[in-house]
Amino acid sequence: MLATVSGALWLCAALPQPATAAPLAPTLSNERAEADRLAAQLVGKMTVDEKVEQLLNTAPAIPRLGVPAYNWWTESLHGALGALPTTNFPEPIGLAATFDPALVHDVAGAIGSEVRGLHTLARRTGRMGRIGTGLDTWSPNINIFRDPRWGRGQETYGEDPFLTARMGVAFVQGVQGPDPDLPQVVATPKHFAVHSGPESTRHSANVFVSRHDLEDTYLPAFRAAIVEGRAGSVMCAYNRIDGQPACASDLLLKDHLRQAWGFKGYVVSDCDAVKDISDHHKYAPDAATAVAAAMRAGVDNECNGATLTDTDGLADRYREALSRGLISVADVDQALVRLFSARFRAGDLPGVRKPESALASPAEVMTPEHAALALAASEKSLVLLKNDGVLPLKADTRIAVIGPLGDATRVLRGNYSSALSAPPVSVLEGLRRAMPGAQIVQAPFGAAFTDGDRVPTSALRSPDGAPGLLARYYNPAEPPPKRFAPGTFGEIVAKMRFADQPVVTRLEPDVAARSLDLAAVSDHHRVVWTGFLVPPESGTYRLGLTGFNGALKLDGKPFADLRKSGWGSLPTLKTIKLEKGRKYAVEIVSESHALSGVDLVWKRISNDPAGDLKAAAAQADVLVAVVGLTSDLEAEEAPVDVPGFKGGDKTTLDIPPDQQALLEQAKALGKPLVVVTMNGSPLNLSWAKDNASAILEAWYPGQSGGLAVANVLSGKTNPSGRLPLTFYRSVDDLPPFGDYAMAGRTYRYFEGTPVYPFGYGLSYTRFAYDPLKVEPAAGGAGKGLRVTTRVRNVGERAGDEVAQLYLDFPDTPGAPRLALRGFQRLSLKPGEARTVTFALTPRDLSSVDLDGRRRVAAGRYRVSVGPGQPTADAPGRSADVSVDADVGLPR
Repeated sequence: MLATVSGALWLCAALPQPATAAPLAPTLSNERAEADRLAAQLVGKMTVDEKVEQLLNTAPAIPRLGVPAYNWWTESLHGALGALPTTNFPEPIGLAATFDPALVHDVAGAIGSEVRGLHTLARRTGRMGRIGTGLDTWSPNINIFRDPRWGRGQETYGEDPFLTARMGVAFVQGVQGPDPDLPQVVATPKHFAVHSGPESTRHSANVFVSRHDLEDTYLPAFRAAIVEGRAGSVMCAYNRIDGQPACASDLLLKDHLRQAWGFKGYVVSDCDAVKDISDHHKYAPDAATAVAAAMRAGVDNECNGATLTDTDGLADRYREALSRGLISVADVDQALVRLFSARFRAGDLPGVRKPESALASPAEVMTPEHAALALAASEKSLVLLKNDGVLPLKADTRIAVIGPLGDATRVLRGNYSSALSAPPVSVLEGLRRAMPGAQIVQAPFGAAFTDGDRVPTSALRSPDGAPGLLARYYNPAEPPPKRFAPGTFGEIVAKMRFADQPVVTRLEPDVAARSLDLAAVSDHHRVVWTGFLVPPESGTYRLGLTGFNGALKLDGKPFADLRKSGWGSLPTLKTIKLEKGRKYAVEIVSESHALSGVDLVWKRISNDPAGDLKAAAAQADVLVAVVGLTSDLEAEEAPVDVPGFKGGDKTTLDIPPDQQALLEQAKALGKPLVVVTMNGSPLNLSWAKDNASAILEAWYPGQSGGLAVANVLSGKTNPSGRLPLTFYRSVDDLPPFGDYAMAGRTYRYFEGTPVYPFGYGLSYTRFAYDPLKVEPAAGGAGKGLRVTTRVRNVGERAGDEVAQLYLDFPDTPGAPRLALRGFQRLSLKPGEARTVTFALTPRDLSSVDLDGRRRVAAGRYRVSVGPGQPTADAPGRSADVSVDADVGLPR
């Protein structure tokens, strides 16, 4: 659809489908049939007790059958999470801003190879029961970012179903590889479906959604990922839809997924979503009935949060459901055959795939090629929103970097990212690398909620003076239980004592959870890091820990304690004055009990931010203000309650007040002001639009994000990203957050004037479009269209253009105001032109009526192609075409 399609192939794609027909289920390959056969044979040899234990995300080993342990919980939203440092790509909302499915495909392929490498490492260390070791991944997140307040919207590909579908298919196909029947890694699109906040009510919310909005907005990307991308798995959501929990929904799991879309893979629940069926939704009267409701609707694998603490007895609910006749052994067998077929086909179990050890090496993790791809993705994700001519900066410009995120590194990673990634590059460091001839100074900001970057290796010394810290790992004095009786975990680990001598002693680059690469270290252990903190600059710092279950001593005195901190809390920081070059003795102690995670973090701040800003500006030709949010503020069900944020969601679209004050102070100094924003969701940029000289939207751009920003600001890279979201002025312009009706939301149904529209983005060069040529398919426009234009770079430098095709539909109930139906990214040299062709199928031309029926409606359509939505700010070309009669389409 995004490339020229010719001849019979295009004509075939454009043929209408009967309104009642379901998509043809893919024909089973020999490999798929063999995997199903082997899975059925294996399941047939299991006892009932062995079977029910395999239904949880932590599937224990069955030694007598040669089945190793397996944990289905693997995350790789924009980079693998595991025992080794991995490549950190831009947050998915930034990947969406590239409008480049081929790039997303390559990113997903790189992630898949790293997931396989981590799986191989886990086999070597015997840690297959832990998170991040499987050959499946709970990605991509293809929920629609319908409201800018949602804290997890950063994980998605934006607000548009068409863009989300194209990016979702690209990720699925990239991570699974060329043969979905023999996947490199099984993709799991999530969260199926109608799920996008609020975070505070997600476990109990009953979302009522019209048939129109369900078919028009919430399901198209999932349909594409399953039918076209052939994803091997799907994750059901927490919430209810029209009364039924998503993980017990006949509408979703039976009517659409299995029947209409012909899905042959397995369904996994979101973590504790099956528990929610009885505990929070009260849809089922007890736990056994809840698991039965999920299984009978089609859930094959349950993620249960209690597996994180190795809680025993979780399979008892399934035993009870069997004994009460709520489910049958045949139901269990059906689920297990789907699960074990996937393990055979991915290569976790032998018999279907050829040995591929060379393709599954830990050496595939964080390669130079992946690092280069991460930088390229970051550069393409950046969106230039305003430029009065100040950009690109001249090579010898005097620059003052201001704002809390100017030297920040944690912000680059976004959420669902490994703390163990390549050394991150801040905007400040990126500018120094990209512009060695420039004079660059920094004005530290005051204390802020965004503070807390990992203390780098360069500021740490071991007791022997080597870079990093000495780490000692201590196993329990007595072997801990493999499983804990329900409710006993806390008491047992509180009494756990550790050996006097470490089982492993090694030098580590910084403080982080790294034990999963050590076969000798127990899942329950204590780690002690010792050495010295050596500040590179004298000044006032905020120093402390982030994570949970750790304590810090500084020069022998207690300094920070996280033993009562919960998951997702903001860093615990104290203000202290530190001297450049002085060695401060540090000792960090942390206990890991199946879960671990503590980081040593800091931030250099100013005691006089306004004075330091003024002094820095006096030495500068231009001010680069790096402002925004962090993925610790906008997050998943986080215990954060600070102004502007609550429970992971935003309560306002405004830039934090202290940052807004900084921008206004900077503007008053009279120097050109370049605003760089880092965030995972729309902010109110109206002040910056009116007052800044330039605005660059950077999202959470990944490990090399600061260098990518610097390459764009310096002109080494021509910006080419486009907004995958509407940037509104205020939440007052939107319907209530908990209302899932699409009226008044996103560019397709918003009637107001946004600060910046979906699809918007500027370049350092200019492009022009020839008039459109619109050719109906044989049999009429209702069966498909071919739209052709020619795009020319009429500017003075090379650059990428994103040609976007929008449809304006006949005025029929249910039709959107406007809808994206095609896009292509083009790289053009000055004066170069290229023909662009869009092949639109009936589904591309379709809209949804109020009863939820998808069809190509009879009437006049306007087709527009240009650099954004067809407005005066994005000049392109338009043409009209008529459809004579309605053409119905299947779900």
